Amino acid sequence: MSDLSDYSFSKVMDYPDDPEAFYIFDFSGGYDEAFIREQGWGIGRYNEERTDMYNTPLFDGRRNIHMGIDIWASAGEPVFSFWEGLVVYKQQNDNDGDYGPTIVIKYNFDNEDLFALYGHLSRESLEMVKVGGEIAKGQQIATLGSEKVNGGWEPHLHFQLSVDDPKEADMPGVVSEKNREEALEKYPDPRIILGDLY
Repeated sequence: MSDLSDYSFSKVMDYPDDPEAFYIFDFSGGYDEAFIREQGWGIGRYNEERTDMYNTPLFDGRRNIHMGIDIWASAGEPVFSFWEGLVVYKQQNDNDGDYGPTIVIKYNFDNEDLFALYGHLSRESLEMVKVGGEIAKGQQIATLGSEKVNGGWEPHLHFQLSVDDPKEADMPGVVSEKNREEALEKYPDPRIILGDLY
């Protein structure tokens, strides 16, 4: 992927500008819904090995290395496109533990495509954009979904990048240890877009 450091991207959510305003979660020790709710804005880290978090059949008990960045906030918070792009996929991923409503936008930098997945959205989000529709930098594309629609999670945005076309509104948000190195090449660190959130 090209060096994107010269680009000035829009924020994907209206979170505080001060990184110290975020609670940085450590999910290597498990997932505590009540604790998450108490924190306000929070960040879930990229390439984190997470324990006792992905326990539904979707993950086969083997996938636990996180390939995106989570931005934890309240349901209904708006979600924005960080750059101009094209909506290529949207769908409802409705398995237990899945993304729920999901949108993938294709961006292009220096003639290289970069795909971004926005997951755990509200149902209404799927009506806010259309496949094939052009999206402006900073345009609102979605809102965060509640636990009832987003796969059963406390409200948050799962933001993930891919250098390969995922062919659908889905990407493996967590991978197994044996696939980790390959996944790190395919799914680059979202901080190349989001900046130093942690």
